[in-house]
Amino acid sequence: MSNTQNSDQKLGQLIKTGLKEQALSMRKLSSLTGIDTSTISRIANNKQKAKPSHLQQIANHLKIPLITLMQAAGYEIEDKEKTSSSDMYTSIDTIQEVLISSKFLDQPVTIEQIQQELSKYEQFALTKEGQQKIVQEFEAKVEQVMGTGPFIMELKKMYKTYCGETNSIEKRTILGSVLLYFILSTDIIPDYVFPFGYLDDCLAVQIGLERLSKLGV
Repeated sequence: MSNTQNSDQKLGQLIKTGLKEQALSMRKLSSLTGIDTSTISRIANNKQKAKPSHLQQIANHLKIPLITLMQAAGYEIEDKEKTSSSDMYTSIDTIQEVLISSKFLDQPVTIEQIQQELSKYEQFALTKEGQQKIVQEFEAKVEQVMGTGPFIMELKKMYKTYCGETNSIEKRTILGSVLLYFILSTDIIPDYVFPFGYLDDCLAVQIGLERLSKLGV
């Protein structure tokens, strides 16, 4: 039996166990993820290789770390300790240089694109629905990505500050937009694009920190 077959069987078992633990049927998971029930069934029964985009959605709803599913599916994942050095996350210029020059991306990613995405979340961050999403899903997302390093530390600080009761509307808008960018799965760079999947989140954090510094925070 090939390694690929072993990986597929391991993935199928993970999905079936996750469905049971979350009390979900394949049909319900299909409704939540937008993936056809037949596709989920084929993946879970080792008859179809899962795409990274499938795995990201499955990870979100079965509460299984994405990297665990990726590895189980046979994808080669680089050591995050080697690919996420602190130097990579300390400079907007450095992050942007990596994003623009990366051959793994279909097109360059710029600061302007990240800023546009953040602006879309600003008003949502002030709504009751947006606030609930941040409070209810932030810690789960941190656990899902198994994040370590400066950008996760800064996000945790932002989350703690966001949950405080003495924030101005402008400050809360900035914090909320960055947190929502991290939580929601509509990133400019999909999280499953290793090792670059969270560089845009890092950039969003840096943009948020710069905006906060201008407020004297």
